[in-house]
Amino acid sequence: MNRQRNPAIKRRLRCALFAMVTLSSATAFAASFDCGRARLADEKAICASRQLSEMDVEMAVRYQMLTGLVAMGARGDMQDEQQVWLKSRKACGGNRSCLLNAYRRRIGTLKDEYANLASRGPF
Repeated sequence: MNRQRNPAIKRRLRCALFAMVTLSSATAFAASFDCGRARLADEKAICASRQLSEMDVEMAVRYQMLTGLVAMGARGDMQDEQQVWLKSRKACGGNRSCLLNAYRRRIGTLKDEYANLASRGPF
C-alpha cells in the first residue's frame, strides 16, 4: 500500500508543478501574489524578474501542497517556518542575487520535507 500511495502523491506533485510551469510561462511574470499591489523592494524585484517570479510560484505551490499533506501541528510549524522565510526574503530588498539564493534554499527545504514525508507513508 505504501508503494502505491507514494507514487500517486509524487505523480500529483509532478502534475501540479507541470501545470504551474506551464501557466507561469504563459503569463508574463506571474508571481504567487498580485504584482499590481507590490510595494516592497523584494516584491517589486520578484515581479520584475521572470526567473524570480517562476521560483516564487514554484515555492508557493510546493508549500501549499505540503501543508495539505501534513497533520495540523506540523502545519502550524510549517506556517511559522514560512513566516520566518518571508522575513528573510524581505531583508534581501531588491537584491536579485540574495532573492535567488533565498528561493533556492526554501525550495530545497520544501523538497526535502516532501521527500521525508513521502518516505514515511502511508498517506
